[in-house]
Amino acid sequence: MTANILLVEDEPAIQELLALNVTQCGYRAIQALDAASAMAHISRALPDLILLDWMLPGSSGVELARRLRADQRTRNIPIIMLTARSDERDKIMGLESGADDYITKPFSPRELMARIRAVLRRRAPQMSEETVALGGLELSPATHRVGARGKVVDLGPTEFRLLHFFMTHAERVYGRSQLLDQVWGDHVFVEERTVDVHIRRLRQALEPSGLDSLIQTVRGSGYRFSCDSK
Repeated sequence: MTANILLVEDEPAIQELLALNVTQCGYRAIQALDAASAMAHISRALPDLILLDWMLPGSSGVELARRLRADQRTRNIPIIMLTARSDERDKIMGLESGADDYITKPFSPRELMARIRAVLRRRAPQMSEETVALGGLELSPATHRVGARGKVVDLGPTEFRLLHFFMTHAERVYGRSQLLDQVWGDHVFVEERTVDVHIRRLRQALEPSGLDSLIQTVRGSGYRFSCDSK
């Protein structure tokens, strides 16, 4: 999956440089020059990560980060704060506002990309391009291939995203609405029963390998990926 990264930066030259580096690394850049336009983007669809400048016209980056963390819908969006402030107290304030990481300007593109990858691995592992191996399955986001006990599994794009999410969030139970938000996106409006259809297709694809039992139904709660057969 390609991560959508919201760039909130009021200096056009830095904004364009960020967008160039982000897109060159295979991510999709969404650009906003202030907190108000950033919130307009977020209201339409949640980004997978936000690069947030501290000094913005109107509402500051710190204020925006606090606002996002206080809202149930946006509290889990990974945030990397960008700032020219290097004082330790400022770094602490940025992190306490809800930022996952803090980068002081000027910074190198390589450092920025390394920080983005690290935060995505930690906060949104389903957006990572790293191969995941678990329970006899091996899934490669880069090549869009799945192996089950050494044999290739043919999956449609939705089933692939669903399996990737499950494998990177193993043992956790997710309801239908949560899976719709995480796999389809919170801006996509489809029936919750759609999840059941794709779960069934995923299990059918895994059945020849005997690994369909990895996708478990938790009565009254939803679904989980578990290597425990109990």
